[in-house]
Amino acid sequence: ACQAQLFTGCSLLHGGAGHRDQVLEQLRVCSAEDQVFDVVGKNKAKLTVNHVSKAVGMLWQFQKEKPQMLRTVELIKRHPQFLTLRVLAENKIALMDDLMLVDMLYSFLRLNMDQHDSLVQQLVSEAWLRIDRFPLASLSKFSICLSDQHLQHSPLMGHITSIVDQRLSSIDDARILTTLMISVSSLVSPRLRDALISRADHLLETMDPSNYNNPRRVVQFLRNIKHSYQPLLEKCNRIILRNIPRLDAENISIIMGLYQSLQFNNCDFRLAVKQRLTELIDSSIDPFSFTKLFVALAPMASQELENTALLLADELSAHQALAVAEALEETQSRNLSLFNKIASVIQRNLHVYKPVEVARITQALFLMQYQNPELFTKLRNILVKFLERSFYPYEVTMLTRVLSMLPGPRLDEGAISRMHAVVTQCNLNDLNTISYAVAKWVRNDPSYRHNTPSKYVRLLQSLNRCGHERLRTADRLDLVLEELKYISGEWFEEMLLEETMVTLKRMMDQIQWTNVPELALFLTRINHLCPPLMDRIASVAIKDIDKIHHSATYAILLPFSVLNYDSEQADELYDVCIKRFTPHISSFDPHLLVLLAYLLSVADCFSEELVREIFSIDFLGKLDAQLETLPDALNMRTRLRLMELNRAVCLECPEFQVPWFHERYCQPLQRKGNSTVSPVQQQIHKILGEVLGGINCVRVAVVTPYFYTVDFECTLDKHLKPLPYSEPSTLHISDRGQVHWGKSSVENIRDELPPGAQRVAVDFLDSKSFCKNSPRMKGEALMRKRHLEILGYRVVQIPHFEWNSMELSTPDAWKEYLKKNIFRERSS
Repeated sequence: ACQAQLFTGCSLLHGGAGHRDQVLEQLRVCSAEDQVFDVVGKNKAKLTVNHVSKAVGMLWQFQKEKPQMLRTVELIKRHPQFLTLRVLAENKIALMDDLMLVDMLYSFLRLNMDQHDSLVQQLVSEAWLRIDRFPLASLSKFSICLSDQHLQHSPLMGHITSIVDQRLSSIDDARILTTLMISVSSLVSPRLRDALISRADHLLETMDPSNYNNPRRVVQFLRNIKHSYQPLLEKCNRIILRNIPRLDAENISIIMGLYQSLQFNNCDFRLAVKQRLTELIDSSIDPFSFTKLFVALAPMASQELENTALLLADELSAHQALAVAEALEETQSRNLSLFNKIASVIQRNLHVYKPVEVARITQALFLMQYQNPELFTKLRNILVKFLERSFYPYEVTMLTRVLSMLPGPRLDEGAISRMHAVVTQCNLNDLNTISYAVAKWVRNDPSYRHNTPSKYVRLLQSLNRCGHERLRTADRLDLVLEELKYISGEWFEEMLLEETMVTLKRMMDQIQWTNVPELALFLTRINHLCPPLMDRIASVAIKDIDKIHHSATYAILLPFSVLNYDSEQADELYDVCIKRFTPHISSFDPHLLVLLAYLLSVADCFSEELVREIFSIDFLGKLDAQLETLPDALNMRTRLRLMELNRAVCLECPEFQVPWFHERYCQPLQRKGNSTVSPVQQQIHKILGEVLGGINCVRVAVVTPYFYTVDFECTLDKHLKPLPYSEPSTLHISDRGQVHWGKSSVENIRDELPPGAQRVAVDFLDSKSFCKNSPRMKGEALMRKRHLEILGYRVVQIPHFEWNSMELSTPDAWKEYLKKNIFRERSS
């Protein structure tokens, strides 16, 4: 008893010093990893669970504060005292509270601890036991740990998804929510997806707008679930735009990649990013930061960067060289010196690349038309080896596709068997890709022409069977549309198109406002006129037009305009879409507004407000600025559509008083686009000369005002008698089908017509002018006819299926056909 009293007295007397945790205090003043390890080494016997947690957390914090290329994680892991911390942590798991448990797991994984290490596995197991009581911040961090271990599809992540679903309304921190959204993105149902989007939309309104990582994570979630929800994307983009001056090249590159995956184009973002990246050029002098800058900026301004890339090329890592190679391919660079340098770095590092990376390298070098047979042979051999031992469907598909680009010997049985093994797991797009590759090998190898090896026959049969089976068993329209998103080619059209249309009609009741844009895009892309589906698209869009984002009206109207589908519902659809987007004209991306206006003009539909906006000085200036940041293909397409819109407005809406300002644009385009004619056109030219009484009565490839090119032109007097031209045609067709231009052709010089005479334009319409499954003429061919008639022509259109029919299989029948069409009386 006396001893107890004495002990209590001493404790009271020295209470301040007795309760001080000297080890913890020593750890707190450490400023580097070595100091932490010194404290650990000197106090091994005294280390409590709190000390271990503090030490491990500090080790990661010191690393986190360093730039990526200056981190020394591997050195830390080899330090003897790191092993001490690891053993102590494993022994003290039961003593850790919930926050400490998750923090410890997070820090060890960030320090590259192997996921199969017993410490990591025991920490995960313990966390699973406690998961239902975790605070949301710890749950969020634990979900990151599972993602780091590639456990996105695990039952444990499913448990987290269920907890998120139950506690969603109580999540008030945007960082916690957005982190959880990314982690559970693989497992969310459509209902939970919509609930998460709604919650994120609310929290983005209330959070600190300077935190750009939250909207970036929301965009990443949308990318993961392949859901381009436009209102939320635009809200995220507005927050990101405010933070552009603070972003580095790495963050900009990440966001641009996410936007590209979602096909989200925003003019203000691209212009702001271009300015910010240009500011960063002078400070991006190390390989890491320069590579990020090059990948992001090169598609918008490659010339200024290629000289720096040439100087830094030898210092690039394997993956930096891959990133630069892909950027060079995207910009269609022709810098041979830089190609050689990058290829040299790649060749030195071939042993470190994963299968998909080797495929990406091969594709980039091939599309750049890089000439190095030895390197391509080496790449092909590596790809074949990877293919023979791969078992992931996406990997087999990509390896197969890239191998089909390259010349080389026939694939052996091992490679073919790998394709055969995965086809039952492939989606429609993968099946289409593999079929295309196999068909290409069969077609290009002379030994296959008379005797296709049975292994290829069996593989093609399996691909066909799996494709049909996948369509017949499909029960969700959204998933089918996702698989059909990029599909095209002969195999699909011949083997699966009919079954696809049956499937889509079977799922007609699933067509709703959320998926009508995707379905409309698909029908346009495959050039297939399907009235039941088109009518359903129209009725759904008309009913729910207020729910549909204004920019989606472009995709919805595409098949109606392009495929020239008119009905009472179609007319109403144009009206409601115009009313939907008109209040938002100023918020459209400039290039999309041009494409939308052109689409309407094809359908003979002109919104005065839209036309006046596009042909205003301010808009055209903004469009010019945006075009400088767009990929070349989209840039050229937008310029062409602006010219065609300008022409349509001048011809069909002169009351708008829009000037024609594309003369200089059209002249070189006209020469480039009409250098050859087809054998059928040569045949028609010859027969026309006979029908009209002489070759001097017909002109070839005549350029009209506003730069249409008419295949053939003739002039008839008031008695329908052909009139010879006063001068010979300024163009003639050589034996090889080459069109030789004379000066007057592109200057639109036209002879005056005698009273009562008429100009006749004769155009041959190939298959591109018609829907694939119907003789119905497409919208652009109809608009061309409309415009030529406004210019004073009587237009004779010769459909390919009429000219090549059995009915017209003799010279006399062709002559009679032309006479009937050319010499008919002009309709009143």
